[in-house]
Amino acid sequence: MAKKHIPFVIAYDFDGTLSPGNMQEYDFVPALKIKPAVFWQEAKAMAQEQQADEILAYMRLMIERAQAAKVRVSKKDFADFGASIQLFPGVEDWFKRITAYGRTKGIKVEHFIISSGLREMIEGTPINKHFTRVYASGFMYDHNGIAHWPALAVNYTTKTQYLFRINKGSLDVHDNSVINKFVEPSERPVPFSNMVFIGDGETDIPSMRLVKNQGGHSIAVYSKGKRGAREKAQKLVDEGRTNLATTADYTENSAIDRAVKAMIDKAISMRTIAEANG
Repeated sequence: MAKKHIPFVIAYDFDGTLSPGNMQEYDFVPALKIKPAVFWQEAKAMAQEQQADEILAYMRLMIERAQAAKVRVSKKDFADFGASIQLFPGVEDWFKRITAYGRTKGIKVEHFIISSGLREMIEGTPINKHFTRVYASGFMYDHNGIAHWPALAVNYTTKTQYLFRINKGSLDVHDNSVINKFVEPSERPVPFSNMVFIGDGETDIPSMRLVKNQGGHSIAVYSKGKRGAREKAQKLVDEGRTNLATTADYTENSAIDRAVKAMIDKAISMRTIAEANG
């Protein structure tokens, strides 16, 4: 009888991790006729004034500013804005390459997004087809198909919820029947030891720390040439929050390519040891 493939999950932040900048800044914010710095300053001020979550604040500001600038914000419009998002080197063929590598080793690799950015914009990117789930902030839409209220806001602490959803196999965000239920670690579909979390900054720290502390691996990536980025990422390693810091270069044989393949190999070795011990 053939062995079942070993489950292996790689979860990614998006902005600063797979893409060099904030996704809203490529086409959406310019369409509002304001500078990105002004938009984020206004969002932060709104959050402070209303004592609101900063993610909810920026989402509300997107709607307000779009209405004022007469910019349509349907799902298709957001997807069209997402099509202009730039990606780091090697990202477009990364998912297929790593999935294929795992398959040759008897590993079933799945890719997930866990991001504070917008799922509707991510759905407009050429890499969206590679993700099992995109856990990101998103809108509700009115009878005209126009965004009018946040449906989901993913911030730095709620990101960890989605790691537990993957771990327990409770993938639908509206279903809490499994996520809040006790499940023996040995019975969970994807053990944390077979997870990798890849992020770029402070908002990813709780997720990085959770996966690392539970026996998985965390990687902090940084944009090559960005001032202070390498030191910031290395600090996360020095503080024990992540296993590795490397440039956001996803091309074949890059540092992150070699590291993730080694993590896949480790998952195979761990199963071999477990089987040998009965």
